[in-house]
Amino acid sequence: MLRTIPLVTSPSWQEQLADLVTDPAELLAILQLKMEDVGLSAETIQSFPLRVPRPYLARIKPGDPRDPLLLQVLPLKAENAVHSGYSNDPLGELGVNQTPGLLHKYAGRVLLIATSSCAIHCRYCFRRHFPYSDNRPGREQWQSSFDYIAANPDIQEVILSGGDPLATSNAYLSWLVEKLLAIPHVRRLRLHTRVPIMIPQRVDAPLLQLLGNRKQQIIMVLHANHAQEFDAEVDSACQRLRAVGIHLLNQSVLLAGINDSCEALCNLSERIFAAGVLPYYLHMLDKVNGAAHFAVPLTTARELISHLRATLPGYLVPRLVREEAGMMSKTPL
Repeated sequence: MLRTIPLVTSPSWQEQLADLVTDPAELLAILQLKMEDVGLSAETIQSFPLRVPRPYLARIKPGDPRDPLLLQVLPLKAENAVHSGYSNDPLGELGVNQTPGLLHKYAGRVLLIATSSCAIHCRYCFRRHFPYSDNRPGREQWQSSFDYIAANPDIQEVILSGGDPLATSNAYLSWLVEKLLAIPHVRRLRLHTRVPIMIPQRVDAPLLQLLGNRKQQIIMVLHANHAQEFDAEVDSACQRLRAVGIHLLNQSVLLAGINDSCEALCNLSERIFAAGVLPYYLHMLDKVNGAAHFAVPLTTARELISHLRATLPGYLVPRLVREEAGMMSKTPL
């Protein structure tokens, strides 16, 4: 009698998104660490919960409390410190919140808060205090945003952000994309997302069909801060996106103890380009409350960029910028 061998399948992206690590005890157990090793703070988790996808967690070295991927998601006691110059709205987004879910900061483009959900909670997130409850429109309420864009023909680009637009369903995303691309003067759609790096299985056939081979240009801006965030599955996800005509860029944040060295930044640029992604921006830390321990001095940042220019071809050197409230564009540094 023949024995049936059970088919082993990987969890779907929906299952992975629903099975995030949110318990600090589980996080430490998986990584073979103790509470005293890392300075983890239960208090900070109450205000900004722990949230880590398991594929990302698998790239963290067990037993290493200074792993650069771990430090991006680990809630620390340092987040409770109060620092002058830091605020809950460092980019002044509440002042440009034209309709629920829509931010109009720069000429020619608007940003939509497609969702409040993220696949990961990065501890330096500049929207960690953002009032998502006031910017969570339903489908009927989104119409005011569509009307605003339609009434302003100078808006040629719409940015989907959040949260993370790829942390939503294909059905919802499809509805939103079709509504936006039906507006005649919208020439480009840009998605700011960390999900293809966190959960590369998210780049599935329905998503590719939805975004691929459009007459409008589709740009996907990924967010990776360290070369270790890439693996073969992330490479494959990037390849699938490029194959349907999606332009891939990467933006990083300069973070103390994570990528504030020439070696780390060079490795990052080389690694993301090997995956078919072009380095775009290297951001100075946005001064949001709870993130001051990630700050790198501007003098150090400029030295690092000078080293990169002397080491890498120009197309691998990201632009060092700072975003400042009230400015008409990002500030080159």
